[in-house]
Amino acid sequence: MSQQSNEQVKGKVILAGAGPGDAELITVKLQQRLTIADVIVMDRLVNPAIIEMHAKKDALVVLAGKQGFNDASFSQDEVTTVIYEHAMQGKTVLRLKGGDVAFFSNVLHELEMLKQHNIPYEIIPGISAAAGASAYAGMPLTARGYSQGVHFITFNPNSSYTKEQWRELAQTTDTLVCYMASNNLTALVDRLLEFGSSAQKPLAVIEQATTVYQQVHVTTLEQYQADFFGKKFSSPSLVIVGDIVKLHAQFNWFQTEAVGSVFQTLAQKKSLISPEFRKAV
Repeated sequence: MSQQSNEQVKGKVILAGAGPGDAELITVKLQQRLTIADVIVMDRLVNPAIIEMHAKKDALVVLAGKQGFNDASFSQDEVTTVIYEHAMQGKTVLRLKGGDVAFFSNVLHELEMLKQHNIPYEIIPGISAAAGASAYAGMPLTARGYSQGVHFITFNPNSSYTKEQWRELAQTTDTLVCYMASNNLTALVDRLLEFGSSAQKPLAVIEQATTVYQQVHVTTLEQYQADFFGKKFSSPSLVIVGDIVKLHAQFNWFQTEAVGSVFQTLAQKKSLISPEFRKAV
């Protein structure tokens, strides 16, 4: 096949953020792209109600998983291969990620492949987990008088920070938003205290933010062990450290039992992808 004819069969790839969980927290642009996508490659943190409500019924939905330390999930190489193969068949491929595409995702790997093969693409931002969780917990990330900045970090067994970085994170008055940290809280708290954090600094764990299952747990670095001893947090959970956590008690507006939208009703079903969808696992 000539290079010219090969160029003609290429489709387009859309890299999009699906928001933090609430199916209503998507952009109008993403909603429009869902109606035209031939293939949707979605992570496990994407609310399936988004697909149910907006995708065309003959779309191929690929459930990629993308859960760390889970062998049933697709590897990043496998995800990239799926995107490449369908795009090269002339299809419109929607790569759907939880939260925003720019926050701790492997979007760079996918972008490099698309650029290498000259496949057209666009990027659609989404509401990040940090923005969604803090808003639905009543904790403005840079509330005046509480914080002048935000540090977004990951904390898991693969994370590596220098002593200087830990000292900066521990002693800052900025808000810390810690992704992938809920299963490693003891190590995180120990590190912060070791490098100079106040024992009274507030800490919150927000489980399944913006959904009907949201739970917010508030403590301090000093009280963490007593308050959270033996507790397992549901995935996904986000950890927020800083004075803005104090605002939760006053501005906790989101009452899960009062949520009654059609999207949240769908989110409670066992199976959200209708039989008309073809699935690849």
